[in-house]
Amino acid sequence: MPIARLVREQTVLLVVDMQQKLLPLIDQHERITEQVAKLIRGCAGLEVPIVVTEQYPAGLGPTVDAIASVLPMGDPGAPKFTKVKFSACIEAMRTHLSALGRSTVLICGIESHICVMQTVLDVMGMGLVAAVAGDAVSSRQASDHQLAMRRISEAGAMTVSVEMALMEMVKEAGTDRFKAILPIIR
Repeated sequence: MPIARLVREQTVLLVVDMQQKLLPLIDQHERITEQVAKLIRGCAGLEVPIVVTEQYPAGLGPTVDAIASVLPMGDPGAPKFTKVKFSACIEAMRTHLSALGRSTVLICGIESHICVMQTVLDVMGMGLVAAVAGDAVSSRQASDHQLAMRRISEAGAMTVSVEMALMEMVKEAGTDRFKAILPIIR
């Protein structure tokens, strides 16, 4: 079996449910917000497409400002999909991912043991590679996050850190891409 790698030209970033009423309840929510924002800025700088989901925004509110403010604007920007299913792989998202033609979905957001985990399983069920930025996902309870990360890994998804993901997509030092990413990861 070939070793899965994060390749910039084959990766899309999926930001799951970083919403106003849910995020403050999340374990280490400030650190998670910083890590998700760092991953968004890095992927935008690497020209990796970014998509966002919101779980029942009428009840959980919109994406928090700290995340919305770093999302790419304009065309194509970062399309947002609203959902009530826990998995982000609703029909519109599946269609969008198919149209992008990328083989790997790099996932961050909340909550690890519900929406993130179910999304990972569905992404893999679509025949795509799922990668989870373990330092950019969390749950209300640390124990739920830990169990989710174990299950995600056992299911065959890649688990990475934000810095690991960005550097793997950059591939080498001294390039323009490396220089663009360096201030983000420092």
